[in-house]
Amino acid sequence: MTVAITGGYVVPVTSEPIEGGTVLIEGGRIVAVGADADVDVPDDAEIVDASGTWVLPGFVEAHAHAGIGEDGIGWEGRDYNEMTDPNGARLRAIDGFNPDDQGLRDALAGGVTTLVAKPGSGNPIGGQTVALKAWGRTVEDMLMRDPASVKSALGENPKRVYGDQKKLPSTRMGVAAIIRDALTKAQDYVKKRDQAAADDKPFDRDNTMEILARVLSGEVPWCQHTHRADDIATAIRLADEFGYRLVVNHGTEGHLLADTLAERGIPVIVGPLMTSRGKIETGRRTLKGPGIMARAGVKIALTTDHPVVPIDFLVHQATLCVKEGLDTDTALRSITINPAEMMGLDDRVGALAAGLDADVVLWSGDPLDVMSRAVRVFIEGNEVYYYDDAKGEGITKNPFYSE
Repeated sequence: MTVAITGGYVVPVTSEPIEGGTVLIEGGRIVAVGADADVDVPDDAEIVDASGTWVLPGFVEAHAHAGIGEDGIGWEGRDYNEMTDPNGARLRAIDGFNPDDQGLRDALAGGVTTLVAKPGSGNPIGGQTVALKAWGRTVEDMLMRDPASVKSALGENPKRVYGDQKKLPSTRMGVAAIIRDALTKAQDYVKKRDQAAADDKPFDRDNTMEILARVLSGEVPWCQHTHRADDIATAIRLADEFGYRLVVNHGTEGHLLADTLAERGIPVIVGPLMTSRGKIETGRRTLKGPGIMARAGVKIALTTDHPVVPIDFLVHQATLCVKEGLDTDTALRSITINPAEMMGLDDRVGALAAGLDADVVLWSGDPLDVMSRAVRVFIEGNEVYYYDDAKGEGITKNPFYSE
């Protein structure tokens, strides 16, 4: 099916905005983006009149617990923190993900069409993250990349969890030691595995070591939960020791090390930002932080850490950061192309460009204006959400049956 979204103010993000633009979609992919007069729309195309709206790519939430930390549900829906083994590298978020989570419907209402669901931060090594579209009947319907990264945590959370159990790790030294020991064993494992292959001998595989080997090879990035500047420095130290691709997650005090992060080319997924300073290590949380880092040359993405902040408030965090000094172009990039690049998804999402998935959101106005709302949401060319003015509410297409 061919769909042409025409007449809107098109903001491709990676190129200049187009007044009176068309996004042409075929087979779930974007095939052309340009001024209405410059795009050849087939006669049989379904026309979506976007007049009076802003047309943007779907937002990308790079650090969420939607689907594995279900919204409005107690312990029954909390499947993101297996706090019984400090090294949970073999754990996979995909195995705990529920596509029927209310948080995913909220995501669509906020223009979020892609998310990376991550295990929690109770373990030094929490497990494997998964990148998904925000709509579908099964995880397989929604899947983009598995694993998208491996989640690790420094700081207060793991030392509290295992300190309360009177076991290692109960200090920052212990947390770093768990990570270092695991990666050292993975290095040894790779040598033994490769030698066995060279000698054509049998070898007993280990799921924990296999995924850590993929981190060591640079295939899978390492998403490091870290708030304080000293913990960010530890994250950099460990990355230097083992040579993996580091992505700082949260980075609450990242602005204190902005020059170092920029010089090293280490990206930061910043947030959540619309919260109180609920613990010691978030005491320097500031909406000015993303702007300080961006001006220093750090590539930033914003995160709600849903459900800490509701996932549909992702764009509002961007707005508040603009108010505190972040430029508008970077603000939009921080919830579109930047997180897509960090998570290796930019070949599919994060912008409006030929060849990318047709994840398109029509907004009633500038999305950085808090009075604007997502009025129509398309994932791979299929409309999955619209705002019903008559009812005064958003309507999500039910993926489990035809309506």
